Amino acid sequence: MRRFTLRLLMALVGVCLLVLYAGAAYLTYWGPAIVWQARPSLETTVLYVLVLTLVFGYFSYKFGTERMLAGLNAVELPESRAPRLHHRLDDLTAEMDLEKPRVLLAEMRAPNALALGGRSNGILVFDRSLFHLLDADEFETILAHELAHIESHDSLVQTLAYSAVRTVVGLLTLVLLPAILLLTGVARAWAWLRGKPFHWEQSPMGRLRRRLGQIVALVFVLLTIFVRAHSRHREYAADDRAAEVTGKPMALARALRKIQRATETGFGLLSPLYVSGEEENALSRMLSTHPSMDDRIERLVEKAEGEGKGRHRIEVE
Repeated sequence: MRRFTLRLLMALVGVCLLVLYAGAAYLTYWGPAIVWQARPSLETTVLYVLVLTLVFGYFSYKFGTERMLAGLNAVELPESRAPRLHHRLDDLTAEMDLEKPRVLLAEMRAPNALALGGRSNGILVFDRSLFHLLDADEFETILAHELAHIESHDSLVQTLAYSAVRTVVGLLTLVLLPAILLLTGVARAWAWLRGKPFHWEQSPMGRLRRRLGQIVALVFVLLTIFVRAHSRHREYAADDRAAEVTGKPMALARALRKIQRATETGFGLLSPLYVSGEEENALSRMLSTHPSMDDRIERLVEKAEGEGKGRHRIEVE
């Protein structure tokens, strides 16, 4: 009798779970369905989504930049404190047809640099230790590298790209959510009816629900890999632009080598903006925002050799 009562209670719990999840699935389907019925034309809908993505991405970038600089304790570096830097910055911005960006000092826990903004509102941020690590020519090439990012609005483009990824994944999740909830409810209810409430994911419905979740995760990973690949491409482009503007590819190679040796490998929210980047395996290489530092240095050495900068093989110490 006691066993029968327990099974009856478990069956009741299963039915309640099914009703709960089915109701949630209906609500998540009903709301978007009403919006979809009242939708404008497909072209207008796509335009609305695109505009909203860009607007949210821009404001995310704008306010995120302010929070980032506050978190780094960034302060202005006036010309009176670094006249040579500002003089060379004036020359580079004139050559690259840019408005002079703000120059900030920050605490990044490692020698590094990052660029924010675009042609008319650029910001350069340098870790304090970078000034003691690099000589004048090396610092000039890092300066040109970061200006190349500003020239191409790379930080804004990356932020908008991540905003687009979130939008696509969010829309896909919204479309699949009713099915995910319903499958979860059926799987949990069936598990309770069988007396195995903790094994619901092993049922056919549970496995199907897991597959839908994996589809969302796979789309997110693939889009992220695409965005990160674009980021790595922009790093190569910034290296090439810096070598072109300064005419000192070997100085940039030496600067990167020094930064590599002085910087511990790590990952954080600022990693898409840093000048350095390392990889450990194939997956981390695909998800890295920066190419291998060795690859970047090798490209610069080959560029220097191709331009006749030395008769013999050039080594970067």
